[in-house]
Amino acid sequence: MRSIDVRFFFLVAMGATLWGCWPLFLRPTGLSGPQSALLVMAVMALPTPFLLRREAFRDRRATLALGVLGVCDATNAALFFAAVQRGPVTVAVLTHYLAPLLIALAAPWVLRERRSARALLGAPLTLVGLALLLGTPQGGLADPRTALLGGGSALFFMANVLASKEASRAYSPLAINSLHAPISGVALLLVFGRDALPPALDSNLLLVVAGSVLCGIVGNSLFYAGLRRVPAASASALMYLEPLTGALLGQLVFGEALGPLGMLGGAIVLVSGVWVVSEPRAPVQEASVPTTGTG
Repeated sequence: MRSIDVRFFFLVAMGATLWGCWPLFLRPTGLSGPQSALLVMAVMALPTPFLLRREAFRDRRATLALGVLGVCDATNAALFFAAVQRGPVTVAVLTHYLAPLLIALAAPWVLRERRSARALLGAPLTLVGLALLLGTPQGGLADPRTALLGGGSALFFMANVLASKEASRAYSPLAINSLHAPISGVALLLVFGRDALPPALDSNLLLVVAGSVLCGIVGNSLFYAGLRRVPAASASALMYLEPLTGALLGQLVFGEALGPLGMLGGAIVLVSGVWVVSEPRAPVQEASVPTTGTG
């Protein structure tokens, strides 16, 4: 048992901030959620041939977690990218960020981390904040599909974090990021079929490819690198940098304004979430990583 190096928290924070930049690359393209998700997975899968290691596959629990991550991330990406495309961006990212609260509630059951008393108090506060946010004219209560897409993605994003935490027992951050992507791509094709295929020779594809490298490969790898040494519930506090970044982009780049009640609701969601997942916890033991390396 030992204290956690602050550098690992910084890696999680940098990854979450890069995730918040997704709207810059997705909104201008006009692609659907499944199309964007399939293209992103194809780019993230490119390093896969260089990351295959037999030693890692011998850890069946970590390998199973990698498979779960692949299926869940396909659904998470399709739903979240669809929410970002519909907009408002602030509604999409804040409903998506029910996930850290769900992680704080689920971590004791799945990862055997200490139960969070704050999570039980923070849940109703988060619901109040969402009600205020969605009850504004700009919040989209009359057309709740953006919120439903964002909230649905939150469930699978929660599973992503928990699965990637387990996969880090045997796989490196870059390996987790790349090896799960082919599984996600196959899942998207099985569910959406040809509707998941992006149009050929479209200049907008280059924008999604750039986002896949920056927000996908770089952002995910930084996040997974930090998550190997940071408790899942604690890392969730830093994940709120994503909706903060996304909300700022919605205001500054896309000209979205939620009004006083919407801003109050968004603030309640963010503050209650950070309060829940930043509850002081005892230092945890580092994740078990094979000394042979996995890519």
